[in-house]
Amino acid sequence: MAQPATPVSPPLKDELDIVIPTIRNLDFLEMWRPFFQPYHLIIVQDGDPTKTIRVPDGFDYELYNRNDVNRILGPKASCISFKDSACRCFGFLVSKKKYIFTIDDDCFVAKDPSGKEINALAQHIHNLLKPSTPLFFNTLYDPFREGADFVRGYPFSFREGVPTAISHGLWLNIPDYDAPTQLVKPLERNTRYVDAVMTIPKGTLFPMCGMNLGFNRELIGPAMYFGLMGDGQPIGRYDDMWAGWCAKVICDHLNLGVKTGLPYIWHSKASNPFVNLKKEYKGIYWQEDIIPFFQSVVLSKECTTVQKCYIELSKMVKEKLGPVDPYFQKLGDAMVTWIEAWEELNPLPQAAAAAEPSGVKKNEPSPKSK
Repeated sequence: MAQPATPVSPPLKDELDIVIPTIRNLDFLEMWRPFFQPYHLIIVQDGDPTKTIRVPDGFDYELYNRNDVNRILGPKASCISFKDSACRCFGFLVSKKKYIFTIDDDCFVAKDPSGKEINALAQHIHNLLKPSTPLFFNTLYDPFREGADFVRGYPFSFREGVPTAISHGLWLNIPDYDAPTQLVKPLERNTRYVDAVMTIPKGTLFPMCGMNLGFNRELIGPAMYFGLMGDGQPIGRYDDMWAGWCAKVICDHLNLGVKTGLPYIWHSKASNPFVNLKKEYKGIYWQEDIIPFFQSVVLSKECTTVQKCYIELSKMVKEKLGPVDPYFQKLGDAMVTWIEAWEELNPLPQAAAAAEPSGVKKNEPSPKSK
């Protein structure tokens, strides 16, 4: 008599948190239910903390709003952006898991060219669990994918690869364009599905998008700070870019890898290009100084941890970018505050005595319960 099949536990079920920044009801989770329901969600509510955010039944989640951020971080809450999706990094801060997947609430399940729904989370996990190859480019892209390998001429001494810290996914439908490009190409949609994952080479920067992103929190978490953006700041929509530039130079220094390509999600909603231009216009000018700055960063050999790298980088930001605009002095200080908050909430095992932070948990009696 045939034995019933043993249920297969989803990969990294107890080792991964899904972080979602939002200002609205999370109806989009219904589409993701087959893929997300086994995992724990950390929802960071932006905007009005008195507003009730509805989460579909059946999901295991914690919800934090601005009042929770202020309560948990106290004066250090100043480093967490308000009225900007950069607030998502608070979820990275309070998570206790090894891996993070973060997604925006206007991102839906995409389909591959065969019509099959794409489990974006599973692909990120695959990317993160396989090595990266930043030291030498493989022309068949990711050699650790099924059906691929290292090509002739690839040095054997590099084939072991390095640990993967970041998995950067892409989007079908609405591309992640800046405001000027949106204005001149208002009807453009991305319909190209490129079945590839590649490692971004060492020494090469890239524009990191936070709407479909996975990372190893233990390897690179302290560098995944999304900066000071939104309310009260002179710039917006550069939060994920800033985190990506900082994280990439630190990954290069610590011999960690960053992958980009699969998985795709379906980006459903184009944001207003005129609103975006108001948020971005200083960044568009500033990045002509920011990019050469990051390209020239050389971290000292004393920087043996992500935290040490980040503190040293914060000093460079103030020294080199401070003359561009006083904002960068403020940002450099916020980078230090972020690391202080990280170490307070994530103490080393021998020093772990602080109480766990708590947001609104499912089924927990609270004025904000669902």
